[in-house]
Amino acid sequence: MLSSIKIWGEVAMVVLPENLALASVLKQRCQRLGQIMDRPAIFWSGRAPARNYPGSPYAFRANSHFLYLAGLPLENAAIRIEGNKLELYLDEGGPSAALWHGETPGRDAIAEAIGADAAFALSDLVSKTQDAATIAVQDSYTREQQAKLLGRPILASRGLSEIDLKLANAMIELRLYHDELAIAQIREALATTVAAHKAGMAATPRAKRESQVRAVIEGVMVAEDVSPAYGSIVTVHGEVLHNEQYHHAITPGDLLLVDAGAESSMGWSSDITRTWPTSGRFSATQRDVYEVVLAAHDRCIAAMAPGVEYRDIHLLAAQVFAEGLVDLGVLMGKPEDLVAQDAHALFFPHGIGHLLGLDVHDMEDLGDLAGYAEGRKRSKRFGLGYLRLDRILQSGMITTIEPGFYQVPAILHDPANREKYKKMVNWEKLAQYADVRGIRIEDDILVTDQGSEVLSAALPCDVSSIEQLVLAGV
Repeated sequence: MLSSIKIWGEVAMVVLPENLALASVLKQRCQRLGQIMDRPAIFWSGRAPARNYPGSPYAFRANSHFLYLAGLPLENAAIRIEGNKLELYLDEGGPSAALWHGETPGRDAIAEAIGADAAFALSDLVSKTQDAATIAVQDSYTREQQAKLLGRPILASRGLSEIDLKLANAMIELRLYHDELAIAQIREALATTVAAHKAGMAATPRAKRESQVRAVIEGVMVAEDVSPAYGSIVTVHGEVLHNEQYHHAITPGDLLLVDAGAESSMGWSSDITRTWPTSGRFSATQRDVYEVVLAAHDRCIAAMAPGVEYRDIHLLAAQVFAEGLVDLGVLMGKPEDLVAQDAHALFFPHGIGHLLGLDVHDMEDLGDLAGYAEGRKRSKRFGLGYLRLDRILQSGMITTIEPGFYQVPAILHDPANREKYKKMVNWEKLAQYADVRGIRIEDDILVTDQGSEVLSAALPCDVSSIEQLVLAGV
């Protein structure tokens, strides 16, 4: 069990474990990093930016690289790792902290909880920065402090200094493959997410706006005292891939696309998308397209295993899409030829998924360093340019699988696309599917020695089960 305690002054929320399991795991992670790095590494947690004045901040989220090694979401803190030694740098809460926020654990207690060898005030870090590598934190205040103390520009991804690039690659090596604690945390996050989606489905028939369904979904997360892992997508306009607007009316005949995931108690992410009919029953055309998306989803998951190229998983999804849309009469030609010319990308423009871990798009603060294996670069092809992961799958990796069908006006009405694909798309047939704006089905997949495990399998995605879950709220 974990108990939540707030620490204020120059620090924020911290979660102290009731046993030594966390400290043991963190020690192993730090030791592994120390074996890779031949110089000290310093990680800052960052600070919450102010909403409008300093005393009214946005919610704090610790930098994920810091969180991976420190385990606790300490605000305005740093850790220094050299060899097998972990040091914590953190200021104690001032006298006013107890007045406003109650008694809180001290620096030494926090250090013991994370297995730190020593603990110091944050100002003591000044004398420990020589030859140290780091990774940029997202907030500008902390990044300025990093640059000032280390005496060099600290960049987020491109143009990293030699020592910072080495540290970035070392963290990728560690975080690509998840240990037992990380997997357990993602399972914890998914349990909340599955419950949230089911509650959202049941609430939909009575909802008048998207925001009301969102409130139910995120209410389940709040009730578990955790946060959304990212901005929830709850929309009848599923053709807008990252739609975070919630003011649209819900009417019978709509499809509601919901992409929402909770964090675990220690900040690990989950990521599930389901699409369901607001009235509880798919129309015939909606069902036809849904089955194409589901076929791509199922075949991609079945193909995942150690040694498989993730790019090939994406291309398999493209092939299944082309086959299904040819069967529906929307696309015309041989499926393999259509994929070669990226005709499928008119309706499936994004990649099949991404890494998942402490970040919902794990380690994308490092640009493509984590997603793309050494020597690989993003394709300029229409059908491959948004692929977020291009690596050989290995046991311990967790990725999403999320095929989708979308009718994006900017793509379908583009004159160049109309001309290029005029003999490949039956535009009149496509018009019959006007009630399908967007459909996405997403699950979180652990690559295992035997193949793969669908970590989010507790939330079904077949047509019958989806309809039953929605109709339960009628």
